[in-house]
Amino acid sequence: MDVGASPLEGFSVKTLGVCGLFSVLILSACSTSTLKYEKVEELKVNQEFEEAVKIEKPVESEVLNPPATSSASSSNAAKTKSSIKKTQAAPTVKPTPRPKAVTAPPVKKSSKLNTKKAAETASNEVTEEVAQEDDPERELEDKEGFNGRRPSQDPFRVGEEVVHDVRYFKVSAGELRMKVEPFATVNKRKSYAFAIEIRTSSLFNAFYSVNDRVETFVDFEDFVPRVFQLHVKESGQLREAKMLFDTEKNVATFWEKKVTKEDGEEEKKQQWDILPFSQNVYSAVFYLRNFKWDIGKEYSFRVANDNENLIFSGRALRREVLDTKLGPMKAIVIQPKAVLKGKFKSIGDNFIWLSDDDRRYILRIESKIKIGTLVSEVIEIKPGR
Repeated sequence: MDVGASPLEGFSVKTLGVCGLFSVLILSACSTSTLKYEKVEELKVNQEFEEAVKIEKPVESEVLNPPATSSASSSNAAKTKSSIKKTQAAPTVKPTPRPKAVTAPPVKKSSKLNTKKAAETASNEVTEEVAQEDDPERELEDKEGFNGRRPSQDPFRVGEEVVHDVRYFKVSAGELRMKVEPFATVNKRKSYAFAIEIRTSSLFNAFYSVNDRVETFVDFEDFVPRVFQLHVKESGQLREAKMLFDTEKNVATFWEKKVTKEDGEEEKKQQWDILPFSQNVYSAVFYLRNFKWDIGKEYSFRVANDNENLIFSGRALRREVLDTKLGPMKAIVIQPKAVLKGKFKSIGDNFIWLSDDDRRYILRIESKIKIGTLVSEVIEIKPGR
């Protein structure tokens, strides 16, 4: 399902529950530095994309400095939890019609509901509405807590940054950062600027070096992504990828330029029809935070990626207190899954922990792979403002 083979892109799909993080790195041959290439700047040039998209970012003097870091070394859990509770009213905008809710079957009651049993229950249950993906006008999103397409209470703040330590067999493999950057203007429309970054640790750089970043711009009014830009710097490849969602024609266009040690220079372009209100694999990481996540309830939305239109679906399994380096944090545990052409796509045993508050930070991601389990867990939170 991934467009290409970047661990970062894989991670974003994996955050939706499709696979585990950094599995590509674990199996890579030894290589200690980023791939060298003389025409790096040419990879970044895409005339067709630049003619179709105009992105305007605020100048540095207009950007508010984020508040002090809340981390294991610089703040305690009480301060972190206090910061998380801060709220901010969303600006008033003209509501855009929102897809109708999907009602999922309840989780079967059990006196010993654990993660594994809940996962099996969720994997075997899907409503007829979710399975019927072929109807392009079908409405499926839950609308509780929304005013049209916008959340009644916006969980995002400019300057927000959530940092995870990614571990494999309890060894730190790298660092994941999820950011909310200053608002941008995309083709004259106000847009959120979300970013995800992954860097391998010094230990794993001995096997495979990764320094990847993606930024995706999501329309402020209808919460639909228009653009993402992916920048990959790794031992085995250099890559620049861009995607544009034309929401008037419901068409996605994907461009990619890359160079690898094995195959040299490559280019590709994909174009396909998408369904209304589709997220891309990166915006979906942020979009899922808009929902209420009542226990036992299933939430769904569309995702378009790699010539496919699928449905992300997640069930809230339970509430629990998660022990983190920031201290105990109240969390909601989610079991994600995906539906493609009316059928489930196997995504294995994967779980997401969201903070049980109005911000819905991603606190932990757990993904079982062929050998062992990959765990990505919060070590730092900057709430933004």
